[in-house]
Amino acid sequence: MKLILGSGSPRRKELLAQIGVVADDIRPPDIDETPLAGELPKSYCARIARQKAEAVVADPGDIVLCADTTVALGRRIMGKPVDAVEAAAFLVALGGRRHRIITSVVLRQGDRFWQRDVVSQAKMKRLSDDELNAYLASGDWQGKAGGYAIQGPAGAFIPWISGSFTGIVGLPLAETAALLQVAGYPLYKEAP
Repeated sequence: MKLILGSGSPRRKELLAQIGVVADDIRPPDIDETPLAGELPKSYCARIARQKAEAVVADPGDIVLCADTTVALGRRIMGKPVDAVEAAAFLVALGGRRHRIITSVVLRQGDRFWQRDVVSQAKMKRLSDDELNAYLASGDWQGKAGGYAIQGPAGAFIPWISGSFTGIVGLPLAETAALLQVAGYPLYKEAP
């Protein structure tokens, strides 16, 4: 049984390592992540994570692990900004407000699926023009849902969270470990 991580995210790889899991292979899927008209953030996140798992080519006995993280401000989905202008708009909109970070984790083995959706909340402080411009110049917003990553420089902008810190980073470890165990992946095996 091989574990295939269907993600190119170095953060997900690092988080798995925290629970002693090293993927046998990394195969990032290439799917269209465009939200459907009227799609709500949690439904969107769950759909994308499952489509990622379906898109990864694997042998029937292999376990494929995929996840998607979505930032939601009310019903608005804040994906990965296409440029610094959109990143700035996201960060200004999030400033001084609570928002949700949804991470959906999917395991697939053959045609069997296991899935958990984890919803956390965070509050971002209102950024000064200097803070916003310095953060945009850092480029840290690139490839990050909502235009920020709590484990990077933007962590200084988040005074409050509720829920799973690792879920906010991109892979909720408690739920992921439970899914791996249910799927029969030996998490806590003895070293040879």
